[in-house]
Amino acid sequence: MIGTVHEVTPDVDAGTVLAGAQFIDAFRVGIGAAAVNAREACTRMVLHGPRWIDVLMRLRNIMVSPFGLKTSGEGAPAPGGLIGLFPVLNETPERLVAGFDDSHLDFRIVVDVAGTAADRQVTSTTLVRTHNLLGRTYLALIMPFHKLVVRAMMRRIAEPADDPVS
Repeated sequence: MIGTVHEVTPDVDAGTVLAGAQFIDAFRVGIGAAAVNAREACTRMVLHGPRWIDVLMRLRNIMVSPFGLKTSGEGAPAPGGLIGLFPVLNETPERLVAGFDDSHLDFRIVVDVAGTAADRQVTSTTLVRTHNLLGRTYLALIMPFHKLVVRAMMRRIAEPADDPVS
């Protein structure tokens, strides 16, 4: 169904994307016949998401700054530039991989576009590898919000590109 976000079994090679990842999940949304590539899908998710997500991200950045954690991927390797806070590590029209490494954890977001011309789907997969107690604690604290945020961001992909941001 177009615009409905479902949690799905992750279908990425975690060893290639982020070896040693301890957490992985994936969500999928149908976009119908929309001509969207992976970069456009990621851009709609990250830059055109609901405003309440921006508020949560600002709060997160205030809370983690005393711990020396990164608040963006600026300065990290980004062969494909940045989309919002996320360095693009590699991409094709069908797949974009973004993310960066930090002292507490490393993460990757994989955005895949697949399906027939009449029935396209976008899948967003998140992978996380923690390094220490701070990373494991951080992951545990954000998990209640992660699924809500990803679902809300994914819904934006199915909306026409010229819709106003809610």
